[in-house]
Amino acid sequence: MSSRSNVRLRTRQKGQAALEFALVVIFLVVLLVSILEMTLFIYTYAALNNAAKEGVRYAVVHGSSSASPSAPGSTTNVVSTVQSYAAASLHTLSSSNVSVDYTGGNTPGSTVEVTVNYPYRPIFGMRWASLTISAHSAGRIMF
Repeated sequence: MSSRSNVRLRTRQKGQAALEFALVVIFLVVLLVSILEMTLFIYTYAALNNAAKEGVRYAVVHGSSSASPSAPGSTTNVVSTVQSYAAASLHTLSSSNVSVDYTGGNTPGSTVEVTVNYPYRPIFGMRWASLTISAHSAGRIMF
């Protein structure tokens, strides 16, 4: 083989390596962004679920026989508890729907349910539609 054909072969191999590197890097970037987005989605769901549990805990402890009861007609204390707990995990629930449902009133033995609906917007969504994450928790009033 002549030295010219060796130079051409090396040049082709360098171009092939650059193309393979570009394809692999694109795949790895898409994979990393997808993993990050899924992690943020799961974190948001867990934070909302814990906020709903905290709202139920507040309602269970502040039943009708408590020193400072929360009434079924006025659920602002439960909602503010859910919102402040979610704010501690960097989630603002001002645009979300927090509903509190007392089944059987506020007496011991009755149940209370807290549902949080949160519009999740993907960070890397590129104008995709938002998803609604729904977290639900229920408990029995003890006091």
